[in-house]
Amino acid sequence: MTELDAEDQKLVTLARSARARTRAAQGAAVRDGDGRTYVAASVALPSLELSALQVAVAMAVSSGAPGLEAAVVLGDDPADDAGTAAVRDVAPDAPVLRARADGTLA
Repeated sequence: MTELDAEDQKLVTLARSARARTRAAQGAAVRDGDGRTYVAASVALPSLELSALQVAVAMAVSSGAPGLEAAVVLGDDPADDAGTAAVRDVAPDAPVLRARADGTLA
């Protein structure tokens, strides 16, 4: 496993917490340019379906985040093309880490 710095490990921990708390398929966390974090779980409603990373990016953008420094998406299946695309819309070079449900990098 690649060693994460403390700030990225914090994102993994927060994403795990969001997923566990809501029993969602995925959890995600993003860190903005000011160091604030936004944490979300996937949404699966009859009228709305969003990945956890899409929700976290939307929260950051709607809060006026000055770009993104890093993102984590976590779950049994951490693939998330739509969420990664949302991160790229805001910060083309921000790393998007993928982690399994146990927090290890995928």
